[in-house]
Amino acid sequence: MLYIEIEEMQKKIPNYYIGKIHGYEARKIIEDYELNYNIGTAVSYLLRANRKHKTSKECIEKAREHLRFELERLQLHDKNKTTK
Repeated sequence: MLYIEIEEMQKKIPNYYIGKIHGYEARKIIEDYELNYNIGTAVSYLLRANRKHKTSKECIEKAREHLRFELERLQLHDKNKTTK
């Protein structure tokens, strides 16, 4: 990929998804830790919680919902595992 293309892609990333001190992008943190969709989405909401809206409440609630989805997925997985 050309440097100009990378620079253009970075301009499209909202500031609330980029850390202020080290400049880490939420998606790169999620990828680096190999998080699945539900956990990765929850982390993304938490990382932006104090930056996107006036209060962090909405983002925290969304993160909580995705963690609930993940817990449901794990419970279903465990249930299916024990019934086999």
